[in-house]
Amino acid sequence: MPAAALGTAEWYRHFGTVDAPGSSPCYAGWSLHIADDPELIARIDRWPYNKRQPLLMLAAARFLGAKVSPYPEFRAFLDDHWAEVSRTVMSRATQTNEVGRCAALLPSLAAIAAAEGRPLALIEVGASAGLALFPDRYSYEFDDGASVTRLDPGASGELQAGSGGRPGPPVHRPEPPVLRCRTAGPVPLPDSLPSVVWRAGIDLNPLDVLNPDDVAWLEALIWPEQEFRRERLRRAIAVARQEPPLLVAGDLNEQLLSLAGQAPPDAALVVFHSAVMGYVSADGRARFRAIMQSLARDRGCHWLSNEGETVIIQEDGSVVVPEMDPARLRGNFLLLHNGQPVAITGPHGQSLDWL
Repeated sequence: MPAAALGTAEWYRHFGTVDAPGSSPCYAGWSLHIADDPELIARIDRWPYNKRQPLLMLAAARFLGAKVSPYPEFRAFLDDHWAEVSRTVMSRATQTNEVGRCAALLPSLAAIAAAEGRPLALIEVGASAGLALFPDRYSYEFDDGASVTRLDPGASGELQAGSGGRPGPPVHRPEPPVLRCRTAGPVPLPDSLPSVVWRAGIDLNPLDVLNPDDVAWLEALIWPEQEFRRERLRRAIAVARQEPPLLVAGDLNEQLLSLAGQAPPDAALVVFHSAVMGYVSADGRARFRAIMQSLARDRGCHWLSNEGETVIIQEDGSVVVPEMDPARLRGNFLLLHNGQPVAITGPHGQSLDWL
């Protein structure tokens, strides 16, 4: 169904039947009840279109204290806290910083570093708190159907603390999260982690890993039953706090070229994003593609796009990913390297199906 044909009730019904089942029975149930609740849908329809998305509203309620419960109790909570829910929805965005996606990106990042024969400089657009900028600091377990490979980035020992990659006094490195990923197809699993010498991100409203409210919002964006993701997030935040990345506030199309100009010229530059382009208009995505083409031409930049066709429903009906069998992409993301599809990935990095 074209995105432009989906109203708010259909949006919540889609979330409750496609996105949430298997990940959060609570969110699936709440969303389906909301879809059949005309009075509540009418309230949500008073918000701007891009603020009506299910995950944003549900996370706002969780941020304010809503507990996992049957729908009547959740509905009563919304009635009692609607003004606060509305304020939170209007002031926040779905900036889920899912570090699990690093597992889906790692084979491509390692392949780029190997092909270039030099370390990486990373820019993430839509970076949230920048947690996905540390793929070299996490541990990974890949299941290829025959064995499990664990890549150890050095969970213990010393690192140099600083901001934006600048060295500082030595501090103890925290225990990193372990990112587990199921694989299918000829995934080019690396036998070591790539070296990252510079990392930076762009976001309309960057989140600060040192700010308790921002950290609480990141935790609220984790779906209720997924405690393993919450623990993984906390470990990733501990890693990022040792060396907070350079994060720039602003529109990705306005900031990308100047930020890319700050990357060390002797590193292989990679610009990547996950679940971001759905928040950008069709015109904005066309402009972004043109910027990436110029960076590829002038800087040899690599572009990794990890996006789903239903990351967020576009009011203008525009699409996010190229044409592909909808059944294969349903509920998943498509990973592209320099515009060429390379894999179908789980939305939280839980799976990697190489094409």
